[in-house]
Amino acid sequence: MRLILNVIWLIFGGLWLALGYLLAALICFILIITIPFGFAALRIASYALWPFGRTIVDMPGTRPGALIGNIIWVILFGIWLAIGHVVTAVAMAVTIIGIPLALANLKMIPISLLPLGKEIVPVDSLNRQGDRPVGVAE
Repeated sequence: MRLILNVIWLIFGGLWLALGYLLAALICFILIITIPFGFAALRIASYALWPFGRTIVDMPGTRPGALIGNIIWVILFGIWLAIGHVVTAVAMAVTIIGIPLALANLKMIPISLLPLGKEIVPVDSLNRQGDRPVGVAE
């Protein structure tokens, strides 16, 4: 079922969303100081291409730089990418088949707003509590 949803997602919105993240990454790579944002945008672009079967978890440990970086990200890119997700989700929710795609789109809004300090992992790698990938210490 994940494969079918991912293929439908790719055709009806995932490709365009991934291109939006790739554009954000290219803009970030132009300036040296925003290169970490570019890598975050590339991570999210891969997630935007194939989201079903993967999820977002917080990286363990405190990251004070991630807080500052996330504030800058929201101002420069996050709000525009989140608006793109909302618009795409509304368009997808018009049909019954598009409702799971719209929900996946809404699920991507938190990472589009605050990508630093997050990790994209396969759903199968989560422990029973669903909060840490298997093999990651508490």
